[in-house]
Amino acid sequence: MPHVIEPAASGRAKCRGCGKPIAKDELRFGERLPNPFADSEMTLWFHLVCSAYKRPESLDEVLQDPPPDIDDIESLRRIVAFGLEHHRVQRIGGIEQAPSGRARCRHCRETIHRDDWRIPLSFFEEGMFNASGFVHLGCATQYFETADIANAIELFSDELDPNDLKTIEDRLGRAGQDSNQPRSTS
Repeated sequence: MPHVIEPAASGRAKCRGCGKPIAKDELRFGERLPNPFADSEMTLWFHLVCSAYKRPESLDEVLQDPPPDIDDIESLRRIVAFGLEHHRVQRIGGIEQAPSGRARCRHCRETIHRDDWRIPLSFFEEGMFNASGFVHLGCATQYFETADIANAIELFSDELDPNDLKTIEDRLGRAGQDSNQPRSTS
């Protein structure tokens, strides 16, 4: 069966992207995949915006001939196009401050010090998102190949303080400017 966009029948399903409940009657995206445990299919449910960030290829299939009741379809299409162009953005799992100094950045391989901002990464494999390390906030622009990731970070972060979000956006902007500057050879 093909993927589907439909209103949630109840408020019991949780989004596979953000982990939050999908409200009853809210439009949701259902990605249909082979069930690894039986000879049948399974459906993974997502908020529409979460699916645009986390599963742009699958949502793009449905948006080729979308149902008429989607409110802001052009916004979804922009997010999907952005995700298809910058495939690593699908890995963003929010942002957090490192609780210890043991993790290493997947981009620069340096230690992420305690209380430094880090972006948790996850890969989609076999029907689930699996944690796969972290990236320094300072390495995000190079790793994701774009500085335009603040919306994805905010969407997948729990209760991010507005001042922290401003700090993060400023750091991403500076990192984007720094990466466009020629490197010193001295």
